Amino acid sequence: MSKPSTYYLSCAILSLAILLSGCDRLFPAAEQQTNVSDSSPAREVLAAPVYMRSDIIATPEEAQKLLMEGNERFRTGQPLSKDLSLSKRSELMEKGQHPFAVIVCCSDSRVPPELLFDQALGDLFIIRIAGNIITPPELGSVEYAVEHLNTPLVVVLGHENCGAVTASVQGGEAHGNISSILNKIAPALEKAKSEGTSAENLISKTTEFNVENAKLDILQSPIIKERLAGNNVSVLGMMYDLDEGKVTIVN
Repeated sequence: MSKPSTYYLSCAILSLAILLSGCDRLFPAAEQQTNVSDSSPAREVLAAPVYMRSDIIATPEEAQKLLMEGNERFRTGQPLSKDLSLSKRSELMEKGQHPFAVIVCCSDSRVPPELLFDQALGDLFIIRIAGNIITPPELGSVEYAVEHLNTPLVVVLGHENCGAVTASVQGGEAHGNISSILNKIAPALEKAKSEGTSAENLISKTTEFNVENAKLDILQSPIIKERLAGNNVSVLGMMYDLDEGKVTIVN
């Protein structure tokens, strides 16, 4: 072989050796990658048991227990996996829905009921409106769930730092249809003031009274009254703490 050919061949072999020696640094071993993935929070969530419940929850007590257990999982960062498969969606399509709780809550993006109660498809019948107020359409939705879906628990869920309540307390001009929301919250504000609530506690107290008023609006329904008389439904007020992630019963 001529000298130039030998020279070029040696260079090629040397370059290949250098490249191969650096591969272990450029591409970590598959075993190492697996170990990192196995210890990640994402894998821990994926490995969590799939959330299951009875198809029919017949009593308010059972429903309340499921909600509070789910919130404890959410609060402690231990949510269960959810069955979101095609087969599950098809089952709900064919057999219909059997939600065990109606949740009337604020539209606030920080208060998603399915997450903070750690529930899945078909579990909750949710009515969301700014300020978690009750007007005829919201009440009709509650009545539908209770009468036609036999849902045994109704929850009015308020939360701290509610924007609608804050706007009502602070006053000022409300544009468009926002005033219709604030007008509905106004009685709660007046009650808080009439009890001599301090300025620093006025928003939180108004929020609690607003939940109470929404609950009272629901209890005026003849459909709800009939179900209450038969102990087939319960209506509760709850409050959600944004940073703690905890839901508490307020009545």
